[in-house]
Amino acid sequence: MENNIFGKTGINVSKLGLGLAEVGFQLGFDGYKEADNILNYSLDNGINFLDTAAMYVDSESIVGRSVSHRRNEYFLATKAGTGRTTSPDSEWTYEKIKASVEKSLKNLKTDVIDLVQLHSCEKHILEQGDVIRALQDCKKEGKTKFIGYSGDNEAAEWAVKSNLFDALQTSYSVSDQRARSKNILSESNNSDLGIIAKRPIGNAALLGVRNHRNNSTHDSFGQAYDEYFKRVLKMSDELDIDLDTFDPIELSMAFSLLRDEIHVLIIGSKNLSHVKENIKFMSQKIDKYKNTVKEYEEIFEKLDDNWRQLT
Repeated sequence: MENNIFGKTGINVSKLGLGLAEVGFQLGFDGYKEADNILNYSLDNGINFLDTAAMYVDSESIVGRSVSHRRNEYFLATKAGTGRTTSPDSEWTYEKIKASVEKSLKNLKTDVIDLVQLHSCEKHILEQGDVIRALQDCKKEGKTKFIGYSGDNEAAEWAVKSNLFDALQTSYSVSDQRARSKNILSESNNSDLGIIAKRPIGNAALLGVRNHRNNSTHDSFGQAYDEYFKRVLKMSDELDIDLDTFDPIELSMAFSLLRDEIHVLIIGSKNLSHVKENIKFMSQKIDKYKNTVKEYEEIFEKLDDNWRQLT
């Protein structure tokens, strides 16, 4: 497993991180055995970056129960807030963010969290300053080492330019390239932020397009899938790319791995076999995907019809 220095934090993190939304939402404590296997297998095989959130139902508590005894082996990132840009302002207060961090510490069974991120609040919430001050106070109190913002579009741009954060988590995939085209990645890099790519496989939309072309049935992977599928289908048809010549999931991973600005991409799964496949891919050479990645970057620029990042 290759590692990167995570921006200004100076911490060495694995290029592949483990996203824990599915562990919380889909496995929960009913599926604890599989969740426990996923977490421990990941740590045993080079992943040292765990990303969870307060609103991922049982996710934090599962992490605490499963691997808190291995706390010195991983960089622990969580998020405070609702995770929804549609939440009312009353859900984004100093008191609620402070309380969220306290609860996360308890659930995660740790004395300090490495990174606490604000979870997808809108730009005007950031501008008011209260929720940022809450995280800053948590940092002063030794409850978190670093603070970050997880989100997209104008709010992500504001967070980067504010110079108030240590890290940015933002959407980046074949079908969601605005972080590159709008210079969010490059400006984050210039500010030495730790950069986390969320949804790097784009809800498996590229796999869906291949299956669609082969008249195979395919699952819908999350609420963003339909929009991602539409974009990738349009781009792939324009390029006339034969999606049977490579593994669409591998190409999707390579798409983020080939961006030097990105320090870690987080991929979640409720299935240990998928985690094993992702880890195995990290040992492969990805230069073979460079030309195809370049083609998808160029066609995104050409076809972009206000294709905003999806939160």
